[in-house]
Amino acid sequence: MIELKDIQKSFDGAKVLKGVSSVFHPGQISLIIGKSGSGKSVLLKCMVGLLCPDNGSVLFNGEDFIAMNTKEKKNIHRSLGMLFQGNALFDSQTVEENVRFPLDMFTRLPLDEKRDRVNEVLKRVNLVNSNHKLPSEISGGMQKRVGIARAIVMTPKYLFCDEPNSGLDPQTSIVIDELIKDITEEYKMTTIVNTHDMNTVIANGDKILFLHQGQKHWEGNKDSLFETNNKELMDFIFASDFLREARAYRLGKTKK
Repeated sequence: MIELKDIQKSFDGAKVLKGVSSVFHPGQISLIIGKSGSGKSVLLKCMVGLLCPDNGSVLFNGEDFIAMNTKEKKNIHRSLGMLFQGNALFDSQTVEENVRFPLDMFTRLPLDEKRDRVNEVLKRVNLVNSNHKLPSEISGGMQKRVGIARAIVMTPKYLFCDEPNSGLDPQTSIVIDELIKDITEEYKMTTIVNTHDMNTVIANGDKILFLHQGQKHWEGNKDSLFETNNKELMDFIFASDFLREARAYRLGKTKK
């Protein structure tokens, strides 16, 4: 479980996060949504330690990450998996070497054991026999799956995904959404996804945190999303005709 308490962050005097609090539970996919500039990426970076909040606490199973010493933080980092927006794969390294990178950094396992673990996670993301290919030799969707394999190779307790469907076609996005959902349930991870993809919201929104101008403006799930009267959230979510029609249909069906 991850708990945020009154997270605040400013840059050059401008407040980006204005006291965000929330709780994220294991086995669930929690989505952070909001317009560009709402503070989504800054909040995610505060949670994984890439930024230090000006105020507030980030608790991993009740332990304050911000107050930890370097050794304690390293132990938390070992339990984190991160899927970056641009995949962040090493172009000069093979798929196997990219996936093995966290094992090389955080463990002293023999090479054959590392390779066995790499093969396990590559099989889990349906990338068997791709070990010796370079990132440039595989598709964008396959690169994303390599990123997921690398993120779970250490069997993390927590998985953070920054815009996992960025640059992908709709069909491939569905595959990635389903994969993230499956591994979250399988590993019983606390998964947090920063996204603007409304298909992801509808498919995987076990919990949704909506940020507006640096504040938590709404919190709920994909079901309560269709019943909200929050104006800013409605303006953001129902910008598309499809989702407006879906909401109208759902509300009409409920009334009947």
